[in-house]
Amino acid sequence: MADLADLTIAQAGRGLRDGDFRSTDLLDAASTRATVTEAHLHSYLIMDHDGARAAAVAADEAFAGGEDLGPLQGIPIGLKDNMCTLGVETTAGSKILTGWKPPYDGTAVARLRRGGAVITGKMNLDEFAMGSSTENSAFGETRNPWDTDRVPGGSSGGSSAATAAGSVFGAFGSDTGGSIRQPAAFCGIVGMKPTYGIVSRYGLIAFASSLDQIGPFSRTVEDSVALLESVAGWDRFDATSIDAPVPNFGGSLQAGVAGLKIGIVKELMGDGIDPQIQASTRATADKLADAGAEIVEVSMPSTEYALSAYYLIAPAECSANLARLDGVRYGHRSSIEGTTEEMMGHSRAEGFGPEVTRRILLGTYALSAGYYDAFYGQAQKVRTLVRRDFATAYDQVDVLISPTTPTTAFKVGEKSADPIAMYYSDVCTIPSNLAGDPAISVPVGLDDKGLPIGFQIMAPALGEEVMYRVAAEVERLVGFDERPSLATSEVTPA
Repeated sequence: MADLADLTIAQAGRGLRDGDFRSTDLLDAASTRATVTEAHLHSYLIMDHDGARAAAVAADEAFAGGEDLGPLQGIPIGLKDNMCTLGVETTAGSKILTGWKPPYDGTAVARLRRGGAVITGKMNLDEFAMGSSTENSAFGETRNPWDTDRVPGGSSGGSSAATAAGSVFGAFGSDTGGSIRQPAAFCGIVGMKPTYGIVSRYGLIAFASSLDQIGPFSRTVEDSVALLESVAGWDRFDATSIDAPVPNFGGSLQAGVAGLKIGIVKELMGDGIDPQIQASTRATADKLADAGAEIVEVSMPSTEYALSAYYLIAPAECSANLARLDGVRYGHRSSIEGTTEEMMGHSRAEGFGPEVTRRILLGTYALSAGYYDAFYGQAQKVRTLVRRDFATAYDQVDVLISPTTPTTAFKVGEKSADPIAMYYSDVCTIPSNLAGDPAISVPVGLDDKGLPIGFQIMAPALGEEVMYRVAAEVERLVGFDERPSLATSEVTPA
């Protein structure tokens, strides 16, 4: 029998229901793979062995009793460590939350548990989800399973690397400016950001509240649908949650693209985008055209300014959100004696890393008296222009396509000293966050270094069904089935 850790969620689900193996077998396979891959990757911050074993046993008992809780029942799943888990340490990759165990599950986590998912542990991330490489974690960087000298992307690099390597069957991350799609592209898997409000943010440690959204990592488009449907839906604990029935996101996976009009974004195909990625994007668009879609070029001028606007809006929101971490109620408290104000200052200086500090300072400055209109106010106007560009584009086409990233995975340390170069990693993904629309990255090939290339599909708000329809067709047409060497059981530990 092939290694169970290499099964997709759909394949694993069928095997569980057919009695070919048990959930505990799947967990053992994923755990065995992790004993090999974690020596190279460091994708986990916490492995919840006892909790995962209990969940797998419970899933097997449910199957034995004829109870079917849904597509994730008995499936080992990882969680980015900014998703609150009852009684399990949740650090958001920061020293300031070391040792903090939430007194509740976030809504998405609770829904996964109710659906019988086996939560294996908490995955590494850039501190408070601020970064594009998972080098900013206070607990050490994560490496890319395709080349361990390279980054897995960020901020959800642990979730992405583990899914690609097979130490989980799928995972969840959060996407504020590309933190699901960009690492998915770097690691050669599927990563999806839903419409803002489709998945509750209750229990997600906030970075930028108007941008954050929980979404899935998977090895296939079909698996992505199963993961999303397991957590989507209105939640009374999240005022931004959409009060509407959960659509059938995967209802058109087999429909093909004949008759669809697809726009390729002109501004995301020019200078700064690696020529190999441009060529791969155009080749994939040509395949879609051959399959019956009409491909047109679409201009969205405001995307030129989206990156600058994002790096004012997101830091401004993070400076407000992280103000609650003051050493008074929970989290790290400095041992240096002094006044309450001095204690807060020392606690934050000791607890926050340099990238988080940089963004807090930038955001506080942008919100300060005399500068609000010039910076934050102007950025919000650009955000409005981005939304208008998307709305105009979707009046003409069904979906938009572009590269997911301007480059493939870069080397560890390569951009650490140049924040602007690091920020540019998200130039293709940020516009959809500003608009609040769904987007997905699907792997479509390898560059000349053997590194994965991601292809991005964007859709209008609540347009997940047509987005998944195109993504499934891209998956069929391209037939990308390469796996990193660290996803094979033949690799020996370091």
